[in-house]
Amino acid sequence: MTTIETRFMPALRTPDIDSFEVRQAIAGFLAGYGDTTREAYGLDLRQWLSWCHNHQLKVFDVKRAHIELFARSLEADGKARATVARRLSTVTGFYRYCFEEQLIPVSPAVHVRRPRVDYESNATGLDRNELGMFLVQAGLSGGRDHALACLLALNGLRISEALNADIEDLGLERGHRTLTITRKGGKIVTIPMAPRTARAIDLCVGEREDGPIFLNHDGTRRLDRHAATRIVKRLARHGGIEKNISPHSLRHSFITAALDAGVALRDVQEAASHADPRTTMRYDRARRSLDRHATYIVATFVAGASR
Repeated sequence: MTTIETRFMPALRTPDIDSFEVRQAIAGFLAGYGDTTREAYGLDLRQWLSWCHNHQLKVFDVKRAHIELFARSLEADGKARATVARRLSTVTGFYRYCFEEQLIPVSPAVHVRRPRVDYESNATGLDRNELGMFLVQAGLSGGRDHALACLLALNGLRISEALNADIEDLGLERGHRTLTITRKGGKIVTIPMAPRTARAIDLCVGEREDGPIFLNHDGTRRLDRHAATRIVKRLARHGGIEKNISPHSLRHSFITAALDAGVALRDVQEAASHADPRTTMRYDRARRSLDRHATYIVATFVAGASR
């Protein structure tokens, strides 16, 4: 396996690949994505490759029916509809790439039906009081844990965005303490930090002038997502929060808290780095409140004109 294949093909760590051409196709497909997305797509492709191997199917010879059967097998294994939809999306994207590169005459996934995904976000989030308790516990735990908790809960960062941030990315702009991060898709943005977050990061960094903001327990390397998840779960447990939360739960909590506080949808969408406002709306717990129904506003508006 070449150096390029080793770098861009986590999916190829499986033995279930039937040809050099398939390996090359997967390498090309995955190389177009950033690390986090590539890791997720690699997992999806490993599942698909294993399924093909177990059913003695060559990857470039499958039909639409085979992909449909793959989806049914995922459902039979108890996978969530969102998981099934994502894996089908990855498989569809892979075969679209193969077709565009003229590796196959037609994509077998063009008309594959995907499961309807729930509009509501099913992620576990914290309410206002729980979020406050979590941050209090984080403050008692020390600079690193507090800084991480603030970036996740008060800025709504993805865990990869927080952990990949370096001290050199900290700045000051028009009186705002800022952090420059790399968003999903490789977009680089500068975000402001609340005073609480900035103070926590200062304590976390200490006298260091460069390198990762977040280091592991002995300070020898960058904190990884598994250790960060353990920190989040420990803080929740010590704060008396019984929900099974993860770093993404804090991002979820930030978005719902912003919407509950009345922040405009467009501003929340921007803060969360959602490409589609409908993604942000999934977190709006109050949008079905009868108190907010447009009928009351329209009735008052019209009544004012008829006086």
